Amino acid sequence: MNSPSSSSPTALRTTGQQLRRRSWAEPWKIKMVEPIKLTTAEQRTAAMRAAGYNTFLLRSEDVYIDLLTDSGTSAMSDWQWAGLMLGDEAYAGSKNYYHLEEAVSRHYGYKHLIPTHQGRGAEHILSQIMIRPGDTVPGNMYFTTTRFHQEHAGATFVDVVIDEGHDPASPHPFKGNVDLAKLERVLTTAKHVPYACLAATVNMAGGQPVSMANAHAVHELCARHSVPVMMDATRAVENAWFIKCREPGYAEKTCAEILREFCSYTDGCTMSGKKDALVNIGGWLSLNDDALAEKARNLVVVFEGLHTYGGMAGRDMEAMARGIEESVQDDHMRARVGQVEYLGELLLAAGVPIVAPIGGHAIYLDARRFYPDMPQDNFPAQTLASELYLDAGVRAMERGIVSAGRDAKTGQNHHPKLELVRLTIPRRVYTQAHMDVVAESVEAVFQQTKKPRGLRMVYEPEYLRFFQARFEPI
Repeated sequence: MNSPSSSSPTALRTTGQQLRRRSWAEPWKIKMVEPIKLTTAEQRTAAMRAAGYNTFLLRSEDVYIDLLTDSGTSAMSDWQWAGLMLGDEAYAGSKNYYHLEEAVSRHYGYKHLIPTHQGRGAEHILSQIMIRPGDTVPGNMYFTTTRFHQEHAGATFVDVVIDEGHDPASPHPFKGNVDLAKLERVLTTAKHVPYACLAATVNMAGGQPVSMANAHAVHELCARHSVPVMMDATRAVENAWFIKCREPGYAEKTCAEILREFCSYTDGCTMSGKKDALVNIGGWLSLNDDALAEKARNLVVVFEGLHTYGGMAGRDMEAMARGIEESVQDDHMRARVGQVEYLGELLLAAGVPIVAPIGGHAIYLDARRFYPDMPQDNFPAQTLASELYLDAGVRAMERGIVSAGRDAKTGQNHHPKLELVRLTIPRRVYTQAHMDVVAESVEAVFQQTKKPRGLRMVYEPEYLRFFQARFEPI
Protein backbone atom coordinates (compact mmCIF):
# COMPACT_ATOMS: atom_id res chain seq x y z
CA MET A 1 0.00 0.00 0.00
CA ASN A 2 1.73 3.16 -1.16
CA SER A 3 1.57 6.39 0.72
CA PRO A 4 -1.31 8.47 -0.61
CA SER A 5 -0.11 12.00 0.04
CA SER A 6 1.95 14.41 2.04
CA SER A 7 -0.33 13.88 5.04
CA SER A 8 0.57 10.18 5.23
CA PRO A 9 3.06 8.75 7.74
CA THR A 10 5.91 8.30 5.30
CA ALA A 11 9.55 9.14 5.06
CA LEU A 12 11.86 8.87 2.09
CA ARG A 13 14.04 5.81 1.72
CA THR A 14 17.26 6.03 -0.32
CA THR A 15 17.92 3.13 -2.74
CA GLY A 16 21.05 3.90 -4.74
CA GLN A 17 20.35 7.24 -6.36
CA GLN A 18 16.58 6.89 -6.16
CA LEU A 19 14.21 8.17 -3.54
CA ARG A 20 10.88 6.53 -2.91
CA ARG A 21 8.27 6.72 -0.22
CA ARG A 22 8.10 3.99 2.35
CA SER A 23 4.94 1.92 2.50
CA TRP A 24 2.66 2.23 5.49
CA ALA A 25 -0.13 0.25 7.05
CA GLU A 26 -3.15 0.84 9.23
CA PRO A 27 -2.48 0.98 13.00
CA TRP A 28 -4.71 -2.03 13.65
CA LYS A 29 -5.19 -5.64 12.62
CA ILE A 30 -8.42 -7.48 11.78
CA LYS A 31 -9.89 -9.66 14.54
CA MET A 32 -13.39 -10.34 13.18
CA VAL A 33 -14.91 -10.31 9.68
CA GLU A 34 -18.43 -9.92 8.26
CA PRO A 35 -19.20 -11.73 4.98
CA ILE A 36 -20.39 -9.68 2.00
CA LYS A 37 -21.43 -10.91 -1.42
CA LEU A 38 -21.26 -9.61 -4.97
CA THR A 39 -24.64 -9.88 -6.70
CA THR A 40 -25.26 -10.34 -10.40
CA ALA A 41 -26.16 -7.51 -12.77
CA GLU A 42 -29.69 -8.89 -13.00
CA GLN A 43 -30.07 -8.97 -9.22
CA ARG A 44 -28.82 -5.41 -8.91
CA THR A 45 -31.21 -4.17 -11.58
CA ALA A 46 -34.14 -5.76 -9.76
CA ALA A 47 -33.00 -4.34 -6.42
CA MET A 48 -32.58 -0.84 -7.88
CA ARG A 49 -36.05 -0.89 -9.40
CA ALA A 50 -37.56 -2.06 -6.11
CA ALA A 51 -35.73 0.77 -4.32
CA GLY A 52 -37.10 3.40 -6.68
CA TYR A 53 -33.58 4.30 -7.81
CA ASN A 54 -32.83 5.66 -4.34
CA THR A 55 -29.78 4.07 -2.74
CA PHE A 56 -31.21 4.79 0.74
CA LEU A 57 -34.01 2.33 -0.01
CA LEU A 58 -31.74 -0.57 -0.97
CA ARG A 59 -31.50 -3.48 1.44
CA SER A 60 -28.01 -3.70 2.92
CA GLU A 61 -27.81 -7.40 2.07
CA ASP A 62 -27.98 -6.42 -1.61
CA VAL A 63 -24.98 -4.09 -1.30
CA TYR A 64 -21.40 -5.24 -1.97
CA ILE A 65 -19.37 -2.23 -0.82
CA ASP A 66 -21.42 0.22 1.25
CA LEU A 67 -20.20 3.81 0.96
CA LEU A 68 -23.58 5.40 1.68
CA THR A 69 -22.38 7.02 4.89
CA ASP A 70 -19.76 6.89 7.62
CA SER A 71 -22.47 7.56 10.20
CA GLY A 72 -22.60 4.68 12.66
CA THR A 73 -20.94 2.33 10.16
CA SER A 74 -17.37 2.34 11.47
CA ALA A 75 -15.75 -0.65 13.18
CA MET A 76 -15.32 -0.44 16.95
CA SER A 77 -12.10 -1.55 18.60
CA ASP A 78 -11.68 -4.42 21.04
CA TRP A 79 -11.32 -1.79 23.79
CA GLN A 80 -14.69 -0.29 22.83
CA TRP A 81 -16.34 -3.70 22.67
CA ALA A 82 -14.93 -4.48 26.10
CA GLY A 83 -16.49 -1.23 27.31
CA LEU A 84 -19.92 -2.45 26.25
CA MET A 85 -19.71 -5.10 28.96
CA LEU A 86 -19.20 -2.34 31.53
CA GLY A 87 -22.46 -0.61 30.75
CA ASP A 88 -24.18 0.82 33.80
CA GLU A 89 -27.82 0.73 32.74
CA ALA A 90 -29.15 2.67 35.71
CA TYR A 91 -31.90 5.05 34.59
CA ALA A 92 -30.27 7.98 36.38
CA GLY A 93 -26.64 8.82 37.09
CA SER A 94 -25.00 6.05 35.03
CA LYS A 95 -21.25 5.99 35.64
CA ASN A 96 -20.77 5.78 31.87
CA TYR A 97 -22.29 9.25 31.51
CA TYR A 98 -19.57 10.66 33.73
CA HIS A 99 -16.91 8.83 31.72
CA LEU A 100 -18.32 10.42 28.57
CA GLU A 101 -18.56 13.82 30.23
CA GLU A 102 -14.91 13.63 31.23
CA ALA A 103 -13.77 12.57 27.74
CA VAL A 104 -15.68 15.42 26.07
CA SER A 105 -14.38 17.94 28.59
CA ARG A 106 -10.77 16.82 28.16
CA HIS A 107 -10.67 16.70 24.38
CA TYR A 108 -13.29 19.25 23.29
CA GLY A 109 -13.09 21.58 26.26
CA TYR A 110 -16.76 22.48 26.73
CA LYS A 111 -18.27 23.03 30.17
CA HIS A 112 -21.63 21.24 29.86
CA LEU A 113 -22.59 17.93 28.21
CA ILE A 114 -26.16 17.03 27.24
CA PRO A 115 -26.24 13.54 25.64
CA THR A 116 -28.64 12.80 22.76
CA HIS A 117 -29.54 9.74 20.73
CA GLN A 118 -27.57 11.12 17.74
CA GLY A 119 -26.51 14.40 16.18
CA ARG A 120 -29.89 15.53 14.92
CA GLY A 121 -31.26 15.22 18.43
CA ALA A 122 -28.67 17.79 19.49
CA GLU A 123 -29.55 20.00 16.50
CA HIS A 124 -33.21 19.89 17.51
CA ILE A 125 -32.54 20.84 21.13
CA LEU A 126 -30.19 23.67 20.15
CA SER A 127 -32.67 25.07 17.62
CA GLN A 128 -35.52 24.96 20.12
CA ILE A 129 -33.67 26.76 22.92
CA MET A 130 -31.99 29.44 20.78
CA ILE A 131 -34.08 30.19 17.65
CA ARG A 132 -37.24 32.23 17.43
CA PRO A 133 -39.39 32.84 14.32
CA GLY A 134 -37.82 35.50 12.10
CA ASP A 135 -34.24 34.79 13.17
CA THR A 136 -31.37 34.44 10.72
CA VAL A 137 -28.66 31.80 11.11
CA PRO A 138 -25.47 32.20 9.05
CA GLY A 139 -23.35 29.15 8.37
CA ASN A 140 -20.53 27.88 6.18
CA MET A 141 -22.79 25.95 3.79
CA TYR A 142 -25.92 24.10 4.80
CA PHE A 143 -26.22 20.55 6.02
CA THR A 144 -29.56 18.81 5.46
CA THR A 145 -30.73 18.03 8.99
CA THR A 146 -29.10 21.11 10.50
CA ARG A 147 -30.87 23.49 8.13
CA PHE A 148 -34.15 21.63 8.58
CA HIS A 149 -34.10 22.07 12.36
CA GLN A 150 -33.16 25.74 12.01
CA GLU A 151 -35.94 26.42 9.50
CA HIS A 152 -38.44 24.28 11.41
CA ALA A 153 -37.82 26.52 14.44
CA GLY A 154 -38.56 29.59 12.30
CA ALA A 155 -35.12 30.76 11.17
CA THR A 156 -33.74 31.56 7.73
CA PHE A 157 -30.38 30.00 6.88
CA VAL A 158 -27.81 32.14 5.03
CA ASP A 159 -24.75 30.57 3.45
CA VAL A 160 -21.54 32.48 4.29
CA VAL A 161 -18.92 29.99 3.07
CA ILE A 162 -16.16 31.36 0.85
CA ASP A 163 -16.90 31.22 -2.89
CA GLU A 164 -14.25 28.52 -3.38
CA GLY A 165 -16.42 26.20 -1.33
CA HIS A 166 -18.89 26.03 -4.21
CA ASP A 167 -16.18 25.36 -6.82
CA PRO A 168 -15.32 21.65 -7.04
CA ALA A 169 -12.08 22.37 -8.92
CA SER A 170 -10.69 25.08 -6.63
CA PRO A 171 -7.39 24.01 -4.98
CA HIS A 172 -8.01 26.18 -1.88
CA PRO A 173 -6.74 24.16 1.12
CA PHE A 174 -9.53 25.40 3.44
CA LYS A 175 -12.65 25.58 1.28
CA GLY A 176 -14.82 25.33 4.38
CA ASN A 177 -13.73 28.77 5.60
CA VAL A 178 -16.30 31.43 6.42
CA ASP A 179 -16.26 34.53 4.23
CA LEU A 180 -15.90 37.18 6.92
CA ALA A 181 -17.41 39.92 4.77
CA LYS A 182 -20.50 37.81 4.08
CA LEU A 183 -20.81 36.99 7.77
CA GLU A 184 -20.49 40.63 8.82
CA ARG A 185 -23.24 41.65 6.39
CA VAL A 186 -25.57 39.15 8.05
CA LEU A 187 -24.56 40.24 11.54
CA THR A 188 -25.20 43.91 10.74
CA THR A 189 -28.36 43.62 8.63
CA ALA A 190 -30.36 40.72 10.06
CA LYS A 191 -33.06 41.48 12.59
CA HIS A 192 -31.70 38.91 15.03
CA VAL A 193 -28.93 36.30 14.78
CA PRO A 194 -29.19 33.76 17.62
CA TYR A 195 -25.85 32.14 16.73
CA ALA A 196 -23.46 31.52 13.87
CA CYS A 197 -23.12 27.92 12.73
CA LEU A 198 -19.58 26.72 11.99
CA ALA A 199 -19.29 23.26 10.42
CA ALA A 200 -15.94 21.51 10.64
CA THR A 201 -15.44 19.89 8.19
CA VAL A 202 -18.02 21.06 5.62
CA ASN A 203 -19.83 17.96 4.40
CA MET A 204 -21.71 19.41 1.43
CA ALA A 205 -18.57 21.09 0.06
CA GLY A 206 -16.74 17.77 -0.13
CA GLY A 207 -15.53 17.25 3.44
CA GLN A 208 -13.53 20.49 3.24
CA PRO A 209 -11.84 21.89 6.37
CA VAL A 210 -11.85 25.23 8.17
CA SER A 211 -8.52 26.79 9.09
CA MET A 212 -7.62 27.67 12.66
CA ALA A 213 -7.05 31.28 11.64
CA ASN A 214 -10.53 31.47 10.13
CA ALA A 215 -12.20 29.92 13.19
CA HIS A 216 -10.40 32.45 15.40
CA ALA A 217 -11.46 35.36 13.16
CA VAL A 218 -15.09 34.15 13.07
CA HIS A 219 -15.19 33.99 16.85
CA GLU A 220 -13.72 37.48 17.25
CA LEU A 221 -16.16 38.96 14.71
CA CYS A 222 -19.17 37.30 16.32
CA ALA A 223 -18.03 38.34 19.80
CA ARG A 224 -18.05 41.98 18.70
CA HIS A 225 -21.71 41.52 17.80
CA SER A 226 -22.48 39.48 20.96
CA VAL A 227 -23.36 36.44 18.82
CA PRO A 228 -22.18 33.00 19.98
CA VAL A 229 -20.56 30.49 17.61
CA MET A 230 -21.99 26.98 17.62
CA MET A 231 -20.00 24.29 15.86
CA ASP A 232 -21.15 21.20 14.04
CA ALA A 233 -18.34 19.09 15.50
CA THR A 234 -19.29 15.87 13.74
CA ARG A 235 -15.92 15.59 11.99
CA ALA A 236 -13.92 18.17 13.94
CA VAL A 237 -11.13 15.68 14.56
CA GLU A 238 -10.69 15.24 10.82
CA ASN A 239 -10.68 19.04 10.55
CA ALA A 240 -7.90 19.15 13.13
CA TRP A 241 -5.87 16.69 11.06
CA PHE A 242 -6.10 18.92 7.99
CA ILE A 243 -4.95 21.89 10.07
CA LYS A 244 -1.95 19.82 11.16
CA CYS A 245 -1.13 18.95 7.54
CA ARG A 246 -1.97 22.22 5.76
CA GLU A 247 -1.78 25.21 8.12
CA PRO A 248 1.60 26.77 8.98
CA GLY A 249 2.59 26.46 12.61
CA TYR A 250 0.65 23.27 13.39
CA ALA A 251 2.75 20.46 11.92
CA GLU A 252 4.38 19.64 15.25
CA LYS A 253 1.19 19.81 17.30
CA THR A 254 -0.88 16.70 18.00
CA CYS A 255 -4.37 16.25 16.64
CA ALA A 256 -5.69 16.37 20.20
CA GLU A 257 -3.99 19.71 20.88
CA ILE A 258 -5.32 21.22 17.65
CA LEU A 259 -8.87 20.00 18.34
CA ARG A 260 -8.86 21.57 21.80
CA GLU A 261 -7.66 24.92 20.44
CA PHE A 262 -10.20 24.88 17.59
CA CYS A 263 -13.08 24.24 19.99
CA SER A 264 -11.91 27.15 22.15
CA TYR A 265 -13.03 29.50 19.37
CA THR A 266 -16.61 28.27 19.67
CA ASP A 267 -19.22 28.52 22.42
CA GLY A 268 -20.80 25.11 22.03
CA CYS A 269 -21.35 22.29 19.58
CA THR A 270 -23.70 19.68 18.27
CA MET A 271 -22.12 16.29 17.77
CA SER A 272 -22.98 13.07 16.02
CA GLY A 273 -20.79 10.55 17.79
CA LYS A 274 -21.47 8.13 14.94
CA LYS A 275 -18.64 9.68 12.91
CA ASP A 276 -15.42 10.80 14.59
CA ALA A 277 -16.20 9.07 17.88
CA LEU A 278 -16.32 5.62 16.23
CA VAL A 279 -19.64 4.33 17.56
CA ASN A 280 -22.84 3.03 16.02
CA ILE A 281 -25.23 5.36 17.82
CA GLY A 282 -25.18 8.45 20.02
CA GLY A 283 -24.40 12.14 20.10
CA TRP A 284 -24.31 15.17 22.32
CA LEU A 285 -24.88 18.88 22.72
CA SER A 286 -22.13 20.81 24.50
CA LEU A 287 -22.46 24.36 25.80
CA ASN A 288 -20.38 26.78 27.84
CA ASP A 289 -23.27 29.02 28.90
CA ASP A 290 -24.85 27.90 32.19
CA ALA A 291 -28.33 29.25 31.44
CA LEU A 292 -28.48 27.69 27.97
CA ALA A 293 -27.29 24.38 29.35
CA GLU A 294 -30.08 24.45 31.92
CA LYS A 295 -32.65 25.04 29.17
CA ALA A 296 -31.17 22.17 27.17
CA ARG A 297 -31.34 19.78 30.12
CA ASN A 298 -34.98 20.70 30.68
CA LEU A 299 -35.82 20.01 27.05
CA VAL A 300 -33.74 16.86 26.60
CA VAL A 301 -35.94 15.01 29.09
CA VAL A 302 -38.96 15.78 26.88
CA PHE A 303 -37.54 14.64 23.54
CA GLU A 304 -34.56 12.37 24.23
CA GLY A 305 -34.33 10.95 27.73
CA LEU A 306 -32.97 11.87 31.15
CA HIS A 307 -30.09 14.35 31.11
CA THR A 308 -27.65 11.58 32.09
CA TYR A 309 -28.41 9.30 29.16
CA GLY A 310 -30.24 11.30 26.49
CA GLY A 311 -31.46 8.33 24.47
CA MET A 312 -28.35 6.18 24.85
CA ALA A 313 -27.76 3.04 26.85
CA GLY A 314 -24.93 3.11 29.35
CA ARG A 315 -22.90 0.75 27.17
CA ASP A 316 -23.26 3.15 24.23
CA MET A 317 -21.92 6.04 26.30
CA GLU A 318 -18.97 3.95 27.43
CA ALA A 319 -18.14 2.94 23.85
CA MET A 320 -18.32 6.59 22.80
CA ALA A 321 -16.08 7.78 25.64
CA ARG A 322 -13.48 5.26 24.57
CA GLY A 323 -14.01 6.07 20.90
CA ILE A 324 -13.22 9.73 21.60
CA GLU A 325 -9.90 8.70 23.12
CA GLU A 326 -9.04 6.65 20.05
CA SER A 327 -10.27 9.22 17.55
CA VAL A 328 -7.77 11.93 18.52
CA GLN A 329 -4.73 9.69 18.11
CA ASP A 330 -2.52 10.84 15.24
CA ASP A 331 -1.91 7.31 13.96
CA HIS A 332 -5.63 6.71 13.66
CA MET A 333 -6.31 9.96 11.80
CA ARG A 334 -3.31 9.41 9.51
CA ALA A 335 -4.69 6.06 8.40
CA ARG A 336 -8.30 7.24 8.25
CA VAL A 337 -7.62 10.22 5.97
CA GLY A 338 -4.93 8.27 4.15
CA GLN A 339 -7.41 5.69 2.90
CA VAL A 340 -9.72 8.42 1.58
CA GLU A 341 -6.74 9.98 -0.19
CA TYR A 342 -5.78 6.60 -1.63
CA LEU A 343 -9.15 6.23 -3.35
CA GLY A 344 -9.11 9.85 -4.47
CA GLU A 345 -5.70 9.59 -6.07
CA LEU A 346 -6.73 6.44 -7.93
CA LEU A 347 -9.66 8.35 -9.40
CA LEU A 348 -7.58 11.42 -10.24
CA ALA A 349 -5.06 9.23 -12.04
CA ALA A 350 -7.91 7.80 -14.12
CA GLY A 351 -9.13 11.28 -15.06
CA VAL A 352 -12.34 11.01 -13.03
CA PRO A 353 -13.76 14.42 -12.00
CA ILE A 354 -13.86 14.73 -8.21
CA VAL A 355 -13.95 17.57 -5.72
CA ALA A 356 -10.45 18.78 -4.94
CA PRO A 357 -8.59 18.96 -2.65
CA ILE A 358 -9.50 15.53 -1.34
CA GLY A 359 -11.57 15.85 1.83
CA GLY A 360 -11.59 13.93 5.06
CA HIS A 361 -14.40 11.37 5.12
CA ALA A 362 -15.36 10.85 1.49
CA ILE A 363 -14.59 11.27 -2.18
CA TYR A 364 -17.14 13.46 -3.95
CA LEU A 365 -17.76 12.77 -7.64
CA ASP A 366 -18.73 15.78 -9.75
CA ALA A 367 -21.91 14.54 -11.44
CA ARG A 368 -22.10 17.64 -13.65
CA ARG A 369 -18.86 16.60 -15.32
CA PHE A 370 -20.01 12.99 -15.60
CA TYR A 371 -23.17 14.13 -17.40
CA PRO A 372 -22.47 17.62 -18.81
CA ASP A 373 -25.55 17.58 -21.04
CA MET A 374 -28.03 16.47 -18.35
CA PRO A 375 -30.30 19.21 -16.91
CA GLN A 376 -30.04 19.52 -13.13
CA ASP A 377 -33.79 18.87 -12.85
CA ASN A 378 -33.08 15.38 -14.25
CA PHE A 379 -31.12 14.67 -11.05
CA PRO A 380 -27.58 13.96 -12.35
CA ALA A 381 -26.15 12.97 -8.97
CA GLN A 382 -29.06 10.66 -8.16
CA THR A 383 -28.58 9.10 -11.59
CA LEU A 384 -24.86 8.61 -11.03
CA ALA A 385 -25.41 6.98 -7.63
CA SER A 386 -27.82 4.55 -9.29
CA GLU A 387 -25.36 3.75 -12.09
CA LEU A 388 -22.58 2.97 -9.62
CA TYR A 389 -24.76 0.47 -7.81
CA LEU A 390 -25.86 -1.15 -11.05
CA ASP A 391 -22.25 -1.52 -12.19
CA ALA A 392 -20.69 -3.24 -9.18
CA GLY A 393 -22.97 -3.10 -6.15
CA VAL A 394 -21.27 0.00 -4.70
CA ARG A 395 -23.73 2.11 -2.72
CA ALA A 396 -23.10 5.87 -2.64
CA MET A 397 -25.13 8.95 -1.68
CA GLU A 398 -26.56 11.81 -3.73
CA ARG A 399 -25.51 15.27 -2.60
CA GLY A 400 -27.10 17.61 -5.13
CA ILE A 401 -30.52 18.96 -6.03
CA VAL A 402 -32.39 16.14 -4.29
CA SER A 403 -30.55 16.71 -1.00
CA ALA A 404 -30.90 20.49 -1.35
CA GLY A 405 -34.70 20.14 -1.18
CA ARG A 406 -37.17 22.98 -1.61
CA ASP A 407 -37.30 26.55 -0.41
CA ALA A 408 -39.43 26.59 2.74
CA LYS A 409 -41.28 29.73 1.63
CA THR A 410 -41.63 29.37 -2.16
CA GLY A 411 -41.76 25.60 -2.46
CA GLN A 412 -39.34 25.75 -5.41
CA ASN A 413 -36.37 23.43 -5.72
CA HIS A 414 -33.07 24.71 -4.47
CA HIS A 415 -30.53 24.49 -7.31
CA PRO A 416 -27.12 24.12 -5.63
CA LYS A 417 -23.95 24.87 -7.55
CA LEU A 418 -22.55 21.53 -6.45
CA GLU A 419 -24.13 18.37 -7.87
CA LEU A 420 -22.18 15.61 -6.19
CA VAL A 421 -22.15 11.92 -5.37
CA ARG A 422 -20.50 11.05 -2.07
CA LEU A 423 -18.39 7.91 -1.68
CA THR A 424 -18.23 7.84 2.12
CA ILE A 425 -15.62 5.56 3.66
CA PRO A 426 -16.47 4.04 7.04
CA ARG A 427 -13.58 4.01 9.51
CA ARG A 428 -11.61 0.77 9.96
CA VAL A 429 -14.00 -1.25 7.80
CA TYR A 430 -12.70 -1.73 4.24
CA THR A 431 -9.28 -2.62 2.87
CA GLN A 432 -7.37 -0.98 0.07
CA ALA A 433 -8.50 -3.84 -2.19
CA HIS A 434 -12.08 -2.68 -1.68
CA MET A 435 -10.99 0.83 -2.68
CA ASP A 436 -9.45 -0.61 -5.86
CA VAL A 437 -12.78 -2.22 -6.74
CA VAL A 438 -14.60 1.06 -6.12
CA ALA A 439 -12.15 3.01 -8.27
CA GLU A 440 -12.53 0.56 -11.15
CA SER A 441 -16.31 0.77 -10.96
CA VAL A 442 -16.34 4.57 -10.91
CA GLU A 443 -13.99 4.68 -13.87
CA ALA A 444 -16.18 2.23 -15.80
CA VAL A 445 -19.28 4.38 -15.21
CA PHE A 446 -17.39 7.54 -16.16
CA GLN A 447 -16.31 5.98 -19.45
CA GLN A 448 -19.78 4.73 -20.43
CA THR A 449 -20.40 5.60 -24.07
CA LYS A 450 -24.18 5.49 -23.72
CA LYS A 451 -25.08 8.00 -21.03
CA PRO A 452 -28.38 7.83 -19.10
CA ARG A 453 -30.89 10.63 -19.62
CA GLY A 454 -31.57 11.03 -15.92
CA LEU A 455 -34.44 10.32 -13.54
CA ARG A 456 -37.82 11.78 -12.72
CA MET A 457 -39.14 11.89 -9.16
CA VAL A 458 -42.35 9.87 -8.75
CA TYR A 459 -42.70 10.17 -4.96
CA GLU A 460 -41.55 13.03 -2.73
CA PRO A 461 -41.92 12.92 1.06
CA GLU A 462 -42.67 16.11 2.97
CA TYR A 463 -39.34 16.38 4.78
CA LEU A 464 -35.73 15.53 3.89
CA ARG A 465 -36.77 13.97 0.63
CA PHE A 466 -33.42 12.38 -0.23
CA PHE A 467 -34.01 9.69 2.39
CA GLN A 468 -37.26 8.29 0.95
CA ALA A 469 -37.96 9.81 -2.48
CA ARG A 470 -38.55 7.42 -5.36
CA PHE A 471 -37.56 7.82 -8.99
CA GLU A 472 -37.80 6.17 -12.38
CA PRO A 473 -35.52 6.44 -15.41
CA ILE A 474 -36.34 8.96 -18.15
